[in-house]
Amino acid sequence: MYDYFNGQVAALSPTAVTIDCAGVGFFLHISLHTYSRIKDQQKVKLYAHHVVREDAQLLFGFAEEEERHMFRELLAVSGVGATTARMVLSSMTAGQLRNVIASGDANNLQKVKGIGAKTAQRIVVELQDKMRKGAPLSGTAGFAAEVHNNASEEALSALLTLGFARASAEKALSQASKSVGSGAGVEELIKTALAYL
Repeated sequence: MYDYFNGQVAALSPTAVTIDCAGVGFFLHISLHTYSRIKDQQKVKLYAHHVVREDAQLLFGFAEEEERHMFRELLAVSGVGATTARMVLSSMTAGQLRNVIASGDANNLQKVKGIGAKTAQRIVVELQDKMRKGAPLSGTAGFAAEVHNNASEEALSALLTLGFARASAEKALSQASKSVGSGAGVEELIKTALAYL
């Protein structure tokens, strides 16, 4: 239904963005990877995927077509919903995910919240051949992060939005802060904290 949205950033958090397109604001759920790509931009173009559920209609936005493609591939796997697919793409880039699946590395997938052993194995079994046919993509290097005084608060808010319990999220962020240092940006804190959750 929607292919992409091109407009001004009206509001942005690590998990969502509102884009003003000719006076109409569209709320799109995003991954941490997309957040890191658009966080310093005032005008963006995001590729869209529309999810229709019984209780809601949701829009997901992606900075790259490859990320949207991998999101859709994940949705085609039985037992993987939009929230879980976004969590996977917040933990690794589309290129890294492609390489993980192509190499059959189910253990790496199990590190993502919401992905158990059976689901990880199902993703590998159902998508491995497709990923091997496509050219492997190298992992995208991390983007330089601006230092924000409220980085920890933003990171905590994002983790709570992603479904983590406050106590677990705070503990993981504390460990992440020690690991990456006090000058870390929001996305670096969140990605590091995800490894502790």
